[in-house]
Amino acid sequence: MDFDALYSANFKLLDDTVSDWTSMVTKLEDLKKDAEDGLHKQANKANWAGYNATVSREFIGKTAGEFGDAVTQATSIRNIMRDTRDELKTQQRLLQEAIERGRGKNLTVTVNGGGFTVRENPDQKAPGGQTDVDALRDELQGILNKATEIDSTASTSLKALVDLKDQGFSDARYGSRDEAANAVKEAERLAALARKKPEDLTVADFDALRSGLEKYSGDEIFAEHFATSLGPKGTLNFWADINNPHVAYKVGSERVDQYDDLQKHLSLTLATASQADTPEMSRWKSDMVGMGDQPISRNSTSMGFQVMSNLMRWGDYDDQFLKSYGTELIRAEKKFSDNGRHVALAWQPMGMDPYLSRTGTDSGSDPMVGFLKALSNSPDAATDFFNDPFVSKDEDHEFTTKDKDGKEVKRELSNFDYLFEERDWPIDRDSEGKDSIEGRNNLALALEAATTGHRAGEMPTADTPPHTEEQAELMQSIVASVSDSPKRLTDHAYMSDSLGQIASEYLPDINRAMSDDPHGRTPQLFPIAGSVADLDHADITRFLFTVGQNPDGYAAVEVGQKAYLGSLIDYHTNPDLPADQRYSSSPQDTITALSTKSAEVSGTLALGRQEAVVGPAAKEAKDFADSVAQQKNAWSGAVGTGIGVGVSFIATPAVGAVASGVAGTVSSLVLEHVFQQAETDVLNAAGKSSSTLWEDSRETGIKVSQEAAIAAAKAHESPYADEVANWARTGADQGFTDASVNVDTMADDLTTEIPAS
Repeated sequence: MDFDALYSANFKLLDDTVSDWTSMVTKLEDLKKDAEDGLHKQANKANWAGYNATVSREFIGKTAGEFGDAVTQATSIRNIMRDTRDELKTQQRLLQEAIERGRGKNLTVTVNGGGFTVRENPDQKAPGGQTDVDALRDELQGILNKATEIDSTASTSLKALVDLKDQGFSDARYGSRDEAANAVKEAERLAALARKKPEDLTVADFDALRSGLEKYSGDEIFAEHFATSLGPKGTLNFWADINNPHVAYKVGSERVDQYDDLQKHLSLTLATASQADTPEMSRWKSDMVGMGDQPISRNSTSMGFQVMSNLMRWGDYDDQFLKSYGTELIRAEKKFSDNGRHVALAWQPMGMDPYLSRTGTDSGSDPMVGFLKALSNSPDAATDFFNDPFVSKDEDHEFTTKDKDGKEVKRELSNFDYLFEERDWPIDRDSEGKDSIEGRNNLALALEAATTGHRAGEMPTADTPPHTEEQAELMQSIVASVSDSPKRLTDHAYMSDSLGQIASEYLPDINRAMSDDPHGRTPQLFPIAGSVADLDHADITRFLFTVGQNPDGYAAVEVGQKAYLGSLIDYHTNPDLPADQRYSSSPQDTITALSTKSAEVSGTLALGRQEAVVGPAAKEAKDFADSVAQQKNAWSGAVGTGIGVGVSFIATPAVGAVASGVAGTVSSLVLEHVFQQAETDVLNAAGKSSSTLWEDSRETGIKVSQEAAIAAAKAHESPYADEVANWARTGADQGFTDASVNVDTMADDLTTEIPAS
C-alpha cells in the first residue's frame, strides 16, 4: 500500500459501503422471514398434486432457502468490509501518530513515489541520531506492511467468498475479516504439509493436519483452497502414501490409530470443497474423475478410484461430481470385469496392498464401497446413478432373460440390476478377519437415499419432496427383485433395515397395491402426492414377508404402518374433508377398509417374523420386540407434520380438513401403545411359540386399529364414536386372515412348516 494512500485516505466511501451492506442485510432478513413464513410454510401446507407436488413444491423450498443463504453471504461480506475499514482506520491513526512523534524528535517524513524517506531536520538533530531515524522508518514500514496485508487478505477473502457459487448464494459464514483470512492461510499451510514427501512427514505435521482438517472441514473457503492447493494428484498421493508403511513409517509407527480420524475429516473437507464452483475446483473435479482408472503413480498399484472413493465416505459431495464420477467408475468396472462376467480383479485386495480404508470394515480396495457410501448422503445423485444403464441388449455380455416365448435373450441391466442382483463382489475382510459386509450394506444405504429423497439413516421431514417418477420406478425394481429371489435379501440380512425404511416410506403405494382395486376409489383411501410406485400384490406380499424376517426391517415397516394408520384414520374421520377426497360416504366402509389393509401389512410382517423364529435362521422373538422399542427415538419428531410423515407424503387436504389441530395426535397415541407393548415383549417374548407370536400380533393389530378409530372419532366429535371400534375390529380381523391366505398362496415356497406347539 502506498504511503500517501494510507496517510491521506478518506474512508467515507468505505463507510458508505459498510452502511449499504448493513441495510442490505436488514432488507434480506425481512425477505428471508417473508419467504419462510409466507412462502415456504404455505407451500408445505398447500394441496399439491401431480407435477406441482414433485417440482413446484421443491422449487419453492429451495428458493426460500436461497434467501437464508443470501442473508448469510451478505452478512459475511458486511463483516469483512467493516473489519477491513476499522483496521485500516487504525493503521492510518498509528501512521499519523508515529509521524507526529517523529516531529518531536526533529525527524521529517517525505513522500517519494509510493514510498517515503525519514531524515533528521537540517538545523536540529534527533536525540538518538541515526538510531531514531531507523526506528521511525521501521515503525512506519511495519504499519504500511500491516495495512497492505489487511487490504490484500480482504480482497482475497471477498473474492473467494463470492467465487464459491456460480449461481445463488454461499452459506459460508464469517464473523470477521480475520476469520476468512485465516481460513485461506490455514488451507495453504496444511496443503503444504500434505505435499511433503511421506518419509519427511513428522508426527507434529500429522497432528497439525488432523486437527486442522477437523477444525476447518466445514469451512467453504478453507476447503476449496486446501483442495485446489493440494491438487487432485496431490490428494491421491497423500492418502495413498500415508497408508504405505514402507514410506510413511515415522508417522505410521506412532499415529496409525488416528488414521481413521484423518480419513473422516479429509473426506468431509473434500466434500465441502466439491460444492464450490470456482474454476480451480471445477478443474480439480474433472481431473480427479479423469485419473480414476489409472495408477496414481509409477510406484503404486492403487488406482485413482480406489484412493478417492475412500475419501468419499463422509460428507455431502456435489451431485454433478458424483454423477460424473459414477459414470466413469461404472465404465472402469465394466472394463475390469469384462462387462460383469467376473469379479473386477483390479478391485480384489491382495496381500501387499495398502489399507486405503481405516474404518475397520474393509480394506478399501473396492472403490464401489466408498462411492456407494457417498451416494447414501446425496439422494438425487443416487437416484440418477441406479437408474443409469449398466449394459444394453446390444453390448457383449452374458446376462440373459426369457422372452414371452420362453427363449433366452440378452437382458438390459441398470446399475441397480447389476449391483443388487448380478455383481461378483470382491472378497474382502474387516479388521477382525471376518468377511466384509460393507459393500452391500452401503449399497442398501445408497438405495435408501435414492428411493426416499433424503439421506440414509434419517427420517423425512415436511421439506422432503414427494417421490419422483425415477424414485418410484426404483422402488418397483427393488420389490420385484426381492420377490423374484428373496435370498438376495435373506443372504444379506443386514441390508433389511434400509429396505424396511424404504418400504415404510412407500406404505401408501403398498396399501394401494394390496387393495387390488385398479378402477375403484382406493386412490382416495390412500392419497399420494407425486409419482406412484406401480407394485404387484404378490410381489409386495413376498417382499414384506422377506423383510419381516429381520428384526430391524420388521420394526421399520411395522412402526411405520401403525403411524400411517393413525394418520389416515384421523384424516378420513375429519368432517371437513372435501367430498371429492372421501373414499366412501359411509364412515363404516372407510374405517373397515383402512383397518383391513393395515392389518394385512402387519400380518404379512408377522408371518415373516414367525418364519425367522421357526425357520433356518432361528432368531429370537425378543429381538423383534427390541427393534420395535428402539424405533421410538427415530419417530420422536416425525409424527404430526403431515399425513403419513415418515412413511410417505401425500397432498394435504384442503384448508379446513386439517384445521382441527388433531394431526399427529392419533398416530402418537397409537405409537405409544406400540412402543409400550414392545417394551413388555422384550421381557416376555423369548419363550413364546410361533403360534402364540402370531396370535399376539393379531390381537395387537386389532387393538391398535380400534384405539386409532376411537381416538379420531372422539377428537372430531363424530356421531358414530360408539361404533368405530367394531368397524375397526372387523377390518383388522379380515386383514390378518387375508395375510395368512396370501402368504400361503403367493409365498408358499418361502415358508417353513410350523411345528405343532
